[in-house]
Amino acid sequence: MQKLLITGGSGYLGGELVRHALATGQWDVTATYANNWASIDGAHVVQLDVRDQQSVSMLIHAAAPDVILHTAYVQHNPDLWAITAEGAGHVAHAARELGARLIHLSSDALFDGERQGFYTENDPPSPITPYGEAKAGAERLVAERYPAALIVRTSLIYGGTTPSPHEQLVLRALNADTEIAFFTDELRSPVQVGDLASALLELASTNLGGVLHVAGADVVSRYEFACLIARHAGEQAERLRSGSSALSGARRPRNVALDITRAQALLTTRLRGARTVLKDV
Repeated sequence: MQKLLITGGSGYLGGELVRHALATGQWDVTATYANNWASIDGAHVVQLDVRDQQSVSMLIHAAAPDVILHTAYVQHNPDLWAITAEGAGHVAHAARELGARLIHLSSDALFDGERQGFYTENDPPSPITPYGEAKAGAERLVAERYPAALIVRTSLIYGGTTPSPHEQLVLRALNADTEIAFFTDELRSPVQVGDLASALLELASTNLGGVLHVAGADVVSRYEFACLIARHAGEQAERLRSGSSALSGARRPRNVALDITRAQALLTTRLRGARTVLKDV
């Protein structure tokens, strides 16, 4: 049985990875968390501050994992750079020292979204938001400190046993708890969290390095995605407000559709599109 370390095990993707890995019976799982977390039976749970390079190194050498899946990050936090970018660098440095396989989770948010068509693995980051800059910085640090690492860029994650933050936002909008317009001109490639977890565990057993896009097969607007979520929940999508990102006044990535052709050819895991997963009920 191989040893697997999942950073950010208390997160939405991290928790799904823990459950999937344990269900296979092939992994001895250690998962980290930053704050309070109800642990999952069968996993070793350890608190870790990824900002602390010494703590990261000590934990990784003590756990001695064969594979590390680095999912820990924050999106809105005064320590955004320290956690999301520098933390990834700390993990990469310790992973290389140990000789463990490293898969780092990145994001489509590191592109400016100004192109037509799809972004491929060969497209360099072009961030226009603080979060995008932090994720681009994380990729750079991981590549510098552990060239053999695999960097997986993904998109909006949804569809777990509990609603994701994206699904929660739609449900709050339907319940009039928040006034929000979902943009018709922001395009993403949402991925079901179980599909992504299965793909990552499949990739963990390979030696593939570099950058790989792993996302859903459908490109949908934020508004269409919200409508799919609403209908899947048995709600009336017509109650949702649409809007234009271009007219909002905010500088945001518009089209960050990911080309997943390479991942589809490499993986046996099916990367389903949001329209397939969230069929109307």
